[in-house]
Amino acid sequence: MTEAKSLPVLTPIGENSTLLWGMSNAERLRRLARAEGLPESAAPSGAQLYVNLDYVFDPVWLRHILTLPGAVVMDGSDLVMAHLTGGMRAEEIAQHRDTLTIIDYRDNPQIYNRQLRKLDCPFIQRLTPETRREIERKSYFGAYKGVTDALTKYLWPELALWLTRGAASIGMTPNMVTAIGAALCIYATYLFAYGHYWAGMLAGFIFMVLDTVDGKLARCTITSSKWGNVADHGVDLVHPPFWWYFWGVGLGSWGLALSNQAFILVMVAVVAGYILQRVIEGLFIKDFGMDIHVWQKFDSDFRLVTARRNPNFAILFFATLAGRPDIGLIALAWWTVISLIVHAVRLVQAYAVKRAGRPIVSWMEEA
Repeated sequence: MTEAKSLPVLTPIGENSTLLWGMSNAERLRRLARAEGLPESAAPSGAQLYVNLDYVFDPVWLRHILTLPGAVVMDGSDLVMAHLTGGMRAEEIAQHRDTLTIIDYRDNPQIYNRQLRKLDCPFIQRLTPETRREIERKSYFGAYKGVTDALTKYLWPELALWLTRGAASIGMTPNMVTAIGAALCIYATYLFAYGHYWAGMLAGFIFMVLDTVDGKLARCTITSSKWGNVADHGVDLVHPPFWWYFWGVGLGSWGLALSNQAFILVMVAVVAGYILQRVIEGLFIKDFGMDIHVWQKFDSDFRLVTARRNPNFAILFFATLAGRPDIGLIALAWWTVISLIVHAVRLVQAYAVKRAGRPIVSWMEEA
């Protein structure tokens, strides 16, 4: 991470009255600068970050350029942003071009985003009233994780985009969305306990979509907060075992209650498997500095279906559709055990690679 004393001061260029996600481009830029801890007065080094307000760009660009003093991002012949040092001004770029690192967006440069686990060329686009909706769409999808489950990635992105736009337009904060989702999560748990599976799955589905919306709203409006992040991830982390437990309790209402022995075995598999998978993921991050799901392409592909909440929810949905929510819970337990084994094997393999003296590098960074 760039040291605070070497960070450049933000210097916007020009004006732009077109609103994006309900805010001006200047306000969006100020929020981005605050999020990155940029100083409000000139740094001792004279470093400045010049940004053309005619353009909107993915926040990844800002974080990337902050690590590259002397870097200039262009869109063909037009300046987008420049991290200049030594008191150099934006109008002097042409004179010092040979001493600067010129990055042309039109060359499709690839940047690895560790936070969102993806490698791509983040968007840059001129902001006008005609391009506003297109840019909102790009910034929304730019905030999507490249490695996630199949439902989040393929089933509801368009619905979540519509809800994110609606929430931004009426001034909802990400924490408001998180609170509504948490209430629906608790309500779904209650419904599962009494065997009201269809109503519970509807409440759960809305909660899962809102779980996407709050994060996208925070990233698109640059309103992420420490406590909002804790609340969002806390709910995500804690609730799945309760869903599966009370799903099992509700089977009695269908006349499909598991025997005591079967219920205990299923719960041990589901709860222990869930906890141990999280432990494995934590160990991988601690020892290798990255998420286990971005190590090799197999890991990224397996993340689409691994035994997390959303894929498990799909198993229960189809089993209930067939009239056998009991078999769905048993299948969920087996899939949790299988996923745990896969993750354990991958962790052992990673340790073996490290012991052999070879680096553990994400396939996205190697691409």
